[in-house]
Amino acid sequence: MNKPAILFIHGFPFDREMWRPQFEWLLDWHCVAPNLRGAGTAVAPLSPDAYSMHTYAQDLIGVLDQQRIERVVVCGLSMGGYITFELLRQVPNRLRALVLCNTKSAADTSDGKRGRDALAEKARARGTSAVAEELVPKLLARQTREEHPDIVREVSEMIERQPVAGVVGALHALRDRPDSTPLLGRIQVPVLVIAGEDDQITPQAGMQEMAHAIPNAEFVIIGAAGHLTPVEQPGAVNAAIETFLEKLV
Repeated sequence: MNKPAILFIHGFPFDREMWRPQFEWLLDWHCVAPNLRGAGTAVAPLSPDAYSMHTYAQDLIGVLDQQRIERVVVCGLSMGGYITFELLRQVPNRLRALVLCNTKSAADTSDGKRGRDALAEKARARGTSAVAEELVPKLLARQTREEHPDIVREVSEMIERQPVAGVVGALHALRDRPDSTPLLGRIQVPVLVIAGEDDQITPQAGMQEMAHAIPNAEFVIIGAAGHLTPVEQPGAVNAAIETFLEKLV
């Protein structure tokens, strides 16, 4: 098969089901969309120290090895993008191309770190429904929230079903992730950067700046979408990804 495999890495606090519109569309491609540790049905270690970008990447390398995938296109959203950068550090020769959705290269600021800790405490005290209550208004575009209650419900339910240990562990990993900005200028594979027009978490201006720092990266803005472009506007995202992938064959 000439078409490369695609590894989809979900964001926080979600699981592999966020990519369903993509792997149902890309039926001619070998799509791999595992749950990260602590997400969905995956094992959720109790200690936050068991979670880091390094360990997430190691788990995914194990998935590729198990499926005998030597080189892969990696498509990561938000935290999935941070893990993509970690894969670039660990196994650069195994990456065929990158799709970076609604993500950034910088590490958390001091305020950002405090916010991660506060949300982790909220998850411990009140469960994942409290996490959904706080995050959903920030994750989705205003148009999505006003016109698509089905998507609001789907996203809320996805957050609420995550194990508390996995949410707390992911927040630990997010808080302590390294700055990946120095990697950008050294990326040598094709890259597609996808931004949401109404993304409050990783605004399009910052994503465009990141794309400009990556040699020959393509940049696409998805209209009427917030931080979850593949869920909010699957048709537009699928078209952008498929167009990008076809150039690799």
